[in-house]
Amino acid sequence: MDPRLARTLAAAGLTRRGFLRSMGAGGVMLGGATALSACGGISGSDEAASETTAGEPSEAGGSGSGSLSISTWIGYIDVSEEDENERPSLTQFTEETGVAVEYVEDVNSNEEYFATVREQLDAGEPIGRDIIVLTDWMAGRFLDSGWLAELNRDNIPNSANLNERLADVAFDPERAYSLPYQSGLTGIGYNREAVGRDLTSVNDLFAEDLAGQVTFLAEMRDTMGLIMASMDIDPLNHEFSDYERAIERLQQAVDAGQIRQFPGNDYVSDLAAGNAKAAIGWSGDVFQLQYDIPEMQFVVPDEGSLLWSDNMLVPANAANQSAAEQFMDFVYRPEIAAQIAAYVNYITPVQGAQEAMAELDAELAESEFIFPTSETLSNTFDFKPLDEDEEAEYQNLFQGVIGA
Repeated sequence: MDPRLARTLAAAGLTRRGFLRSMGAGGVMLGGATALSACGGISGSDEAASETTAGEPSEAGGSGSGSLSISTWIGYIDVSEEDENERPSLTQFTEETGVAVEYVEDVNSNEEYFATVREQLDAGEPIGRDIIVLTDWMAGRFLDSGWLAELNRDNIPNSANLNERLADVAFDPERAYSLPYQSGLTGIGYNREAVGRDLTSVNDLFAEDLAGQVTFLAEMRDTMGLIMASMDIDPLNHEFSDYERAIERLQQAVDAGQIRQFPGNDYVSDLAAGNAKAAIGWSGDVFQLQYDIPEMQFVVPDEGSLLWSDNMLVPANAANQSAAEQFMDFVYRPEIAAQIAAYVNYITPVQGAQEAMAELDAELAESEFIFPTSETLSNTFDFKPLDEDEEAEYQNLFQGVIGA
C-alpha cells in the first residue's frame, strides 16, 4: 500500500485519534469470510466473541491455533487499498499461522472500555478477548486489579526489539504484563500561518492574542501534564497540592475565555477548519493534517512532551494466550511494525522498524513523528500513576473545570 494513500485515508478519518468517527466501531474476521459488526460492549451475549474464543483458557506457550480476538482502537492497523475491510498485516499473520483473527475496533476511550468489562473481570469471568489495547494508565489499573495474565516472553522472542525508552514504565517496570503497540507524543499543534509566529512553550497558549482560539484536550493527563510541566512541576513526581496549583491556573484561563473548548478526538476538526489556531494535541494527528495543510506544525514544548503508549495486554482467562503471544511476536518484526506505522503514523516501539521503513518510504523513515530522535525522547515525561481513589480525586477537579 502506498504510504501517501495511507496518509490520505488517515486524514479522512481512519487514524487512531482521528477527528472523524464516521466508520464507527467495527470488526473484521480474518481467516473466515464473515465481516463482523462491532459489539457495543462485551458480554456473554456477544455471539461473535463467543464463537471465536469459546473453550477453556489456554496455557501460555506452544504454537498458536484456532482464533484470536482483539479489542483495539479505530484506525490502528494498515488497510488495503483495494478492500477497506482487509488488513494486510492481519491477513499475513493468518496465512503464516493459521490463526483466524477477530479484530474489533471497540475501544472508543479507556474509561468506556473499563466500564464495559469491569463487572466480568471483577467476577473472574472471561471477556471474550485474547488481546486488549489500552493506554498506559488504564493498563496499570487493569494490572493493579489482577485482571491481566503474565506474558511468557519465551513465546515472544521479537520482544527483544522493544525500544529501550519504553522498556521500563511505571505501571509495569519489567514489561511482564504488557508490550506497547503504538506510542505518541502530546504537544502543541498549531497553524503557523494563522498564528503568525512560532509557538515553543505551553505558556504561549496563554497569550492574549490567542484568547478563545486554543483548545486543550479533555484527557486529564495530557492537558494537566503539560500545564504542570510549564509550571516546573514534575508530572511524574508531584504532590496533590502541586496538581491543585495547576488546576487553579487552568481555571483562571477558562474564566478569562482563553480556551475555546476541551474536545476529545475531534480537536483536529477545529484546527483543520481554522476555528482554533493552536491546540494541545497528539503527534500523529498533526502529522496527517500537514499532508493537506503544510502550515500545520507539531512541536514538543520546551518544557517537554507527554510520551504515552497504547499497550497490548492479555486479559485474565483469555481463551488463546498462545495465539496472543504469537501475534505480539509477529507485530514486533521490524518489517511488520514498519508496515503498520506507515499507515497509522504514530511512533513504533520496535527497533529496526526505521530501517525497514526506508524500504517502503524514505520520507517516512525520517519522520520525527514515527521515529523521534533520542534527543526528542529525552525531553519527554510520564504522568504519575494514580490508584482508584486518586484517579477519582484528580478527575473530579479536572472535570469540574472543563465542565464535562
